[in-house]
Amino acid sequence: MSHRLDPLLNPASIAVVGASTSAGVGSRLLKNLLHGGYEGNLYGINPKYDQVLDVPCFPDFQSLPEPVEHAIFAVSDQRLEGLVDAAIEAGVRAMTILSMLVIDDDSTPVLKDRLEAKLKDANVLLCGANGTGFFNIEKSVWANGFDTRPNHQSGGICLISQSGSGLAGIIDCDERINLNLGVSSGQELTTGAEDYLEYALHQPSTRVVGLFLETIRKPKVMIKAFELAIEKRIPIVILKTGKTARSAELTVSHSGGLSGEDDCYNALFNKYGIQRVNDMDELATTLIMFAQPHQLADGGMVAILDSGGERQLIIDLAEQQEAEFAELSQDTVKNLADILDPGLPAVNPLDAWGRGLGDSDQIMIDSITAMLMDPDASMGAIVMDRGPISKIYPEYIDFMKQANEQSGKPIFLVSNRQGTGSDPLVAESTHAGMPIIDGVYSFLAGVRCMHNFRDFLSTKGTINEELPRSILEKYKQDLSERSSIGESEALKMFAELGINSNESHIVGDRDQLIDQSRSMQFPLVLKTALEEVLHKSELDGVFLAINSEEQLLESYDKLQQKLPGDALLAPMIESDGVEMIIGMTTDQQLGPMVTIGFGGYYAEALKDAVTLMPPFSEEIAKKAIESLEMKTLLEGYRGSDPVDIDAFAQMASKFSLIAVKLKEQICEIDINPVILGKDNCIAVDALISLHQQNN
Repeated sequence: MSHRLDPLLNPASIAVVGASTSAGVGSRLLKNLLHGGYEGNLYGINPKYDQVLDVPCFPDFQSLPEPVEHAIFAVSDQRLEGLVDAAIEAGVRAMTILSMLVIDDDSTPVLKDRLEAKLKDANVLLCGANGTGFFNIEKSVWANGFDTRPNHQSGGICLISQSGSGLAGIIDCDERINLNLGVSSGQELTTGAEDYLEYALHQPSTRVVGLFLETIRKPKVMIKAFELAIEKRIPIVILKTGKTARSAELTVSHSGGLSGEDDCYNALFNKYGIQRVNDMDELATTLIMFAQPHQLADGGMVAILDSGGERQLIIDLAEQQEAEFAELSQDTVKNLADILDPGLPAVNPLDAWGRGLGDSDQIMIDSITAMLMDPDASMGAIVMDRGPISKIYPEYIDFMKQANEQSGKPIFLVSNRQGTGSDPLVAESTHAGMPIIDGVYSFLAGVRCMHNFRDFLSTKGTINEELPRSILEKYKQDLSERSSIGESEALKMFAELGINSNESHIVGDRDQLIDQSRSMQFPLVLKTALEEVLHKSELDGVFLAINSEEQLLESYDKLQQKLPGDALLAPMIESDGVEMIIGMTTDQQLGPMVTIGFGGYYAEALKDAVTLMPPFSEEIAKKAIESLEMKTLLEGYRGSDPVDIDAFAQMASKFSLIAVKLKEQICEIDINPVILGKDNCIAVDALISLHQQNN
């Protein structure tokens, strides 16, 4: 079945512009295409040669014996523009450009912008610029201009990297990683990581996709690809740079794309089950682990070691990586006790090295098999250090085979330190479905990712909340015609849309204050209603626990002296509950984001909150709430009652719908605090900022 990217990634014909017999990119491109077994028509373009490496060579596009589908450029940036123009005129449908597109004393617009406009206008697909090209191993198209290992084999891993070194640094140093497709997407002038991802997801051979990203240029296209991955149950593992401000700044200078807020990227990834890793070791390891063929079971990991000290180490590292161990059943513990030498505790992870007698190998096999057969065991790990010169002891492979044959579950051989991916036994075992992994910390990242993806697929993302349509349409119209909205109106809006909110009233003088207070019950709260005052308490603009008319008038007079103008009168919410926050911000790349966490005075100082991409279900909200560092405060602390987490999750889910439905009108929302108690969940204060186009 054809794909729109076939002219780029699987072309019927290729011309290498700048083909050369001398060492350099023009020679390496041809060598890689020939070594990879390219089956289409291959030509060189260079007026100096009639042929290069037995490939026929021609002076220009017009001299070729046929129109070519794909042109790869190995020429200087000074010569590039004219040659691209000639390729477009000749009907070339796809191109690969490796160079940086920088010319000294260039005119405006610069070369990069000029080429981007021309290519888009001609509807030409481009890999690059400022990349290394691509490897479509499955289709025998090695369109890469740099040295690479000669023994690539087609497999189930796809790797797409906006960094050329991010691609080469993983696939060229490790024979365990067999690609169907590897792309260095570079500056992505016309074709981006999201396009390559969509292509890979349509290939039947794809088992897992890795992305090395600096930015996402087309979020809507990327999200559609993420949705396709969920539909096909294909895991995506992402290494995303730009966590720090300095790294985010360099993203712009390197790839020309905005980095975006890291919390927002995390929210995007969490919403679509994307697994994020921290470095290239974790990325490579996790791809290897996902690519193995055995089905992950429910529960946690079981691990067997031959060292007490290394057992303690893996426990510590697993906590850092949030990788979960299985809870062994009583039957499994009893079986292990019968297998192990005396004095060894039957626990997970297990130190099975006892007296080291002749039956020690059988003890290892029987122990890991018994643990893998436990109902709570999802996968197994044999954690054994490599032998001299980083070689694998062959008997360890036997341990894996026997345990896997009996349990059918994934099993990994893991060393505490890095070994080598060039050991033939390492590659052979990994390709046979029993991976050899180097480094416990990277392995545990893979464990976390595999567990999280499994759990994501089983999570109910159904949103049960609804918004009243007529009320929603009313506020869409109203907010589009306004430049601002006050706190009282904001709380009223939320109440009408189904968010439990405290009633409030605006008063303009002492008479209105008294009239309004007599329809309410003490205690009351009085605060300034001036829209320009965003943080009222910091300016002494809030009076709490007012218990009489006399105290109310006294508070009002003080407020008018300091902040003259309209005031807001509301019931005082008396509760022993916890102050929470629900907020919305708008990321310029990804759109509305919702933050939920602990609020009140300490919201900014504590910053114990989670950002989610709306809309989301109550179940997703509840998981986020339970991930907060201070969640023990919600469960009952020092004699206090547990709060109604379900009610807060329901409010957050409904709020997420509001954030999406009113995203064209509203830029930011801050509901702080939400008083969350045993029997109540109510929004007390609200601040809304409208988009500037409304002003």
